Amino acid sequence: MTLRIFIGVDDKELVAFQVAAYSIMARSTIPVAIHPIYRKNLAFYTRPRGEYDSTDFSISRFLVPFLCDYEGHALFMDSDMLCLGDVAELARQTSLADKYGYTVSVVKHEYKPNPEKKFLGAEQTLYKRKNWSSVMMFNNRMCQKLTLDYVNTASGLDLHQFLWTEEDRIRALDPAWNVLISEENQSEVVKMAHFTRGTPCFQGYDNQPYADLWWKEWGQMNSCGGGLARAA
Repeated sequence: MTLRIFIGVDDKELVAFQVAAYSIMARSTIPVAIHPIYRKNLAFYTRPRGEYDSTDFSISRFLVPFLCDYEGHALFMDSDMLCLGDVAELARQTSLADKYGYTVSVVKHEYKPNPEKKFLGAEQTLYKRKNWSSVMMFNNRMCQKLTLDYVNTASGLDLHQFLWTEEDRIRALDPAWNVLISEENQSEVVKMAHFTRGTPCFQGYDNQPYADLWWKEWGQMNSCGGGLARAA
C-alpha cells in the first residue's frame, strides 16, 4: 500500500513544506507518495487568491480528489505541521471509510482561535468547523462534487465548512492527528503538531511548544550524513 499525501505549499513557507514532508517519511512504515499543492503547478486552477486566503493553498486543497481522478484515498495536510506519528495508522483506517461510505475523515476541532491576526499578519476569519480542513483524509470516489469547476467557483466558507458533503459522512479522526499548538483543547498525545499560529521558522514563533522538535527535524533533513560541505 502506498499512501498519497498532498501538502499545501506557499512561496513564503517553502521550508515548512520540506520539513513536513521529511517528518512524514522519517516515521512512516509504508511507502508514501508526497505531492505539493503548489499554485505554480496548477495552470487549470484559475480562482484568484481571495482577500481572506492566508495561503496560496487555502482553497486549492479541495482539488485533491480531482487530482486523484476520484480514485482511492489521499491525505491532505497544511505545510505548517510536524508529523510525529506513523501515517500507516491513517492508511489502515481507509477501509472504514469504504465500509461506511464516509466522504472525508478529519479532526473535529471545537474551539475559537485566540489571536485576532494569524501569522504574517493574515486576517483571522471565524467560521464553523474551523481547522477541520487542515488535515483531511479523502475517500476520493465519494467526493464527486469537488469538481474543478466547483472548487474554482464555490465560496470559501462552503468549502471549509464541508457543505459539499453530508454531516454524517464526515468521520472523526483521533485528535492526536491535528493538535493545534498553543491553542486550547489539546490532545495529550501528539501525532501531528500543527503550528497554526506560525511555523517555527518565522521570527517570533521559534520558541513555542514543539518548536525544538521542528528545528531538530530541520537539522536532520539538512544533514549530509557526514559528507563534505560543498565548496563556495
